[in-house]
Amino acid sequence: MTAFVLVSGMFTGTHVWRETAARLTAAGAEAHTVALTGLDGPCTAPAGGIDLETHIADVLTVIDSVGTAQDREVVLVGHDYGIHPALGAADRRAERVGRVVHLDSGMPQDGVPALAAVPDRSLRARLAAAGGRADTGDVLKPPAGADEWRLWGSTAGVPDATLDRLTALAAPQPLATLLQPLSLTGAVATVPTTGVLCTRNGASIETVQMMVGFGDPALQALTDPRVTFFELPTGHWPMLSAPAELTDVLLRAAAGEGHRLVPADAAVPPAHLRPFPLDVPEALRERHGNVDLHLPDADGPRPAVLFVHGGPVPADARPTPRDWPTLTGYARLAAAGGAVGAVVDHRLHDLSDYERAAADVAAAVEAVRADPAVDADRVALWFFSGAGLITTDWLAAPPRWLRCLAATYPVLAPLPAWGLSGSRFHPARAVADAGDLPLVLTRVGLEAPEIAATVEEFLAAAEDAGADVEVVDVPHGHHAFEGVDPTDETREAVQRAMRAVLDRVGRHGAP
Repeated sequence: MTAFVLVSGMFTGTHVWRETAARLTAAGAEAHTVALTGLDGPCTAPAGGIDLETHIADVLTVIDSVGTAQDREVVLVGHDYGIHPALGAADRRAERVGRVVHLDSGMPQDGVPALAAVPDRSLRARLAAAGGRADTGDVLKPPAGADEWRLWGSTAGVPDATLDRLTALAAPQPLATLLQPLSLTGAVATVPTTGVLCTRNGASIETVQMMVGFGDPALQALTDPRVTFFELPTGHWPMLSAPAELTDVLLRAAAGEGHRLVPADAAVPPAHLRPFPLDVPEALRERHGNVDLHLPDADGPRPAVLFVHGGPVPADARPTPRDWPTLTGYARLAAAGGAVGAVVDHRLHDLSDYERAAADVAAAVEAVRADPAVDADRVALWFFSGAGLITTDWLAAPPRWLRCLAATYPVLAPLPAWGLSGSRFHPARAVADAGDLPLVLTRVGLEAPEIAATVEEFLAAAEDAGADVEVVDVPHGHHAFEGVDPTDETREAVQRAMRAVLDRVGRHGAP
């Protein structure tokens, strides 16, 4: 017998689990929902003194009520904020919990408050600033409607009537539950875990595997055989949008099923370290600070193409992006075509780093333009993956010397879980101001749906604005196809995109 203990997230209560709990019970399992103090019930202000420890105690009460039968395994499910009290309780009842399920939630660490997981970064900053002055009775108001719920995660798949009910039953979140650091002894590290990723909210197994491949030590624990993963093609509230699918995944997780990640030191290198699909001759390389220049065999100032890697990439990832085969391959290919191929290491180490990464790119552009090997009036910028959001500034106000902007498998609008919906980094909006700036966009046919949706949003806006866009399609290509799909189709796509960029930046003399 499996006993599921279900812990809801911010602003919500036991009501969100109603259908999932019924399905778990029908499947022969037990389902126990946790009523978190101050959150479960109508929208009424909770009493003072409620903090994270209060909610951990709520979860412990339910775990202890399940009993200690040897044939009954407790599976603790934490959704959103709920993973914080769930982990705190599991750490104190590690011998009773058979598995912890992170349901579209983060990986809370000892000493870190739940505030760190708040997706709205501007709100997070305001709450952090107010933290020292917060009273134990202070609360965060719940979303007042569909638009506000979307600030906390994708509502994809949630029926309108259900979303209205969620709003009606939402309760203020006690601020101290977000500000009090999580205290873990380390006992919970022995408990098997499962991550359930909701892809419409911007998370996927492929993305997590990519981050593991970058070598981030903090993520290596995810390759433990006791750690499994599932995906659900829905938004952030799967218990409301896909209860049948969620029930199936929870039952399979309890049975130890799920996808297991490959360690970073496996025999097969991660995609970003695999060979470039084209055989490109080496070029003379000069290193200037955080920028590498791959120089063509030519006299006089030449046009330049600056390649901007995606991310986030962990700060201690080695090698750094400017030494990745894909980026050096593109830079050498540009040099073979008569342009200076430049690659920048920028500081997009976390989703909160877009401002400083954009500043790094702007500084790199000026450094490249100032180099005597470069014709400062003929420069192209080429962005990859998550760096697509950094195109915003260049689309919104293209300088005269910017002859082309290229993007390959880019993210062109903030994903729901990224907490950037209110930021300026929104290329799909900025393209309306691109004017006659030539754009070259490489689109892969096997892209993650949530990223593909941002590309289609961008292209629709570009068409409405009459922007000059050439689309290079790779129908059978995946994200990061250069290392994943070394096929004739991908090789031709790389060559076609490079020809398009070099033609626009001008290979020889004035264009």
